[in-house]
Amino acid sequence: MDICKIHENASKCSLNTMECFMVLSTQAQKISIATLCGLFGTLCIFENSLVLYLIFSSPGTRRKPSYVFISSLALADILASIIFVCSFVNFHVFNETDFSKETFLLQLGGVNTSFSASLSSLLLTALDRYISISRPSEYKLLMTRKRAWIALGVLWVTCATIASLPLLGWNCCTLDSTCSELFPFVDVNYLSSWVCLIMVLLVCITYAYGHVLWRAHQHVAYMEKHQAQAGKQNTTRMRMDVMLAKTLVMVLTVLVLCWSPVLILMIYSIFAKLSNDLRKVFAFCSTLCLLNSMVNPIIYALRSKELYSSLRMIFSRFRRQTKASEESPEAESTHKSSMIDT
Repeated sequence: MDICKIHENASKCSLNTMECFMVLSTQAQKISIATLCGLFGTLCIFENSLVLYLIFSSPGTRRKPSYVFISSLALADILASIIFVCSFVNFHVFNETDFSKETFLLQLGGVNTSFSASLSSLLLTALDRYISISRPSEYKLLMTRKRAWIALGVLWVTCATIASLPLLGWNCCTLDSTCSELFPFVDVNYLSSWVCLIMVLLVCITYAYGHVLWRAHQHVAYMEKHQAQAGKQNTTRMRMDVMLAKTLVMVLTVLVLCWSPVLILMIYSIFAKLSNDLRKVFAFCSTLCLLNSMVNPIIYALRSKELYSSLRMIFSRFRRQTKASEESPEAESTHKSSMIDT
């Protein structure tokens, strides 16, 4: 099909070209994508909503900068799951093309904003932990609640501005330039810039967590060497450092596994032509970014001692209420039967 030669797109910016990006050809592929998006999206919304509730229901957690960053991460992941699932399933599963170029770029901008904000929130969380372990005596002076909110404001405005550039004119239709093979109407130079931004974020996150991991390893090694002189407090600190190290290894592993396939295919599409099979692979790999948003609250929030305690309290309260509601009809019927016997 000549219309599907995406690189020859000086006159290929009509909505008819949208069909060339609908790469799922069989019903089984569409059902698989819909199932993955539905499962990951539902769990992502539930988990991150729970994290936001746990943070803002406790005055102690919502005042701490570290939990402010985690709440930003949870909000970004909720938005990412809603916008991504709705637009992705609508496009690839239902093959909906009844919208304008501006509407599509607006949806794409929403997805880019939420995923960029999610990674940027991970970076702020990494920097927060980097400062806490590298300059512990100055942490409270450097990382105040006001500075945390200012950083989040700058983060969200920057992500939204960068994501809206295609809608504002940086697209291959307006510039009459080369379009991406992965996204309709998207200029290949914009895609290159966005990939570079994501790569920089991932490298900074890896560096910050790598430094924290190294400091935790140093502390554990020191404590094991001086275990004879170590008291109960130091032993507890060593266990916390070991738990922190395990958490950071999980963070980096999940981050790399979920984002690497998508970024590799994006980079490859910039320099070479993609086959239909590779574009199908890209469609399935895109759901890994949603999987990352689903796993984030488990790694970052629910492994937190404070949030885990709050979660246990909620479950205990729910169990007591359920037990009371189950026992009350029995108690009432017992009371009535005793009255009748009397």
